[in-house]
Amino acid sequence: MTFPFNENTLVKDIVNIMPKAADLFKKKRIDYCCGGGIPLIHAAQERKVDLEELMKELTYIYEAENHGKEDLKVWTDSDSITIVQHIQERYHEPLKEELTNLSPYVTKVARVHGGNHPELLKVHELFFHFKREMLEHTIKEEEQVFPLLLSLNKPNVENRDQIIAQIHELEKEHDVTGYLLKQLRVVTSDYQFPEDACNTFRLVYKRLEKLEEETFMHVHLENNILFPRYLD
Repeated sequence: MTFPFNENTLVKDIVNIMPKAADLFKKKRIDYCCGGGIPLIHAAQERKVDLEELMKELTYIYEAENHGKEDLKVWTDSDSITIVQHIQERYHEPLKEELTNLSPYVTKVARVHGGNHPELLKVHELFFHFKREMLEHTIKEEEQVFPLLLSLNKPNVENRDQIIAQIHELEKEHDVTGYLLKQLRVVTSDYQFPEDACNTFRLVYKRLEKLEEETFMHVHLENNILFPRYLD
């Protein structure tokens, strides 16, 4: 794999290439926003960060962000236990991590730039509503509905109708999630940031758009591949 950055790439450009690099820079106390216009090697020297180790960590982030598109045909031919495990590992855990990491950036841009860009206040409201819904939803799936759903593979399961009703409830929750994501896209004008947007502002929009992409694929896997096995 070829990496689109090296030690001479500007810090801000690395974040533009892969927005999640901001989490690593924050951890290393490297300024990627107002002070991001310097080469990575200089930023590392300023903060006394090991450049080789930093490059390894950035490479890992890039590989993780470019793992390739989901091959849905694989999952149409997979058993339900495997699909559930995949959903939890590929979507639930990364989602929880991203919601945690993205939250302070959404709050920061709303606080700093909300006066000039009131749409950011709405972004803040919608994002935290989405976060609350999705965290509750994933816990409900993992602890309650998924084990019940898998029990439907056995003949003569008690309370089958109640379990089916809970699957339908998950679908309704997916509808709420979809609505919130569509509202975010409307409020952000399809994630087109203004000319005066700082790097953190741009970072938030890019990561929200990626979050939308991942969530839609996550929901598609459940609504259109897993759930129909038990609803048809």
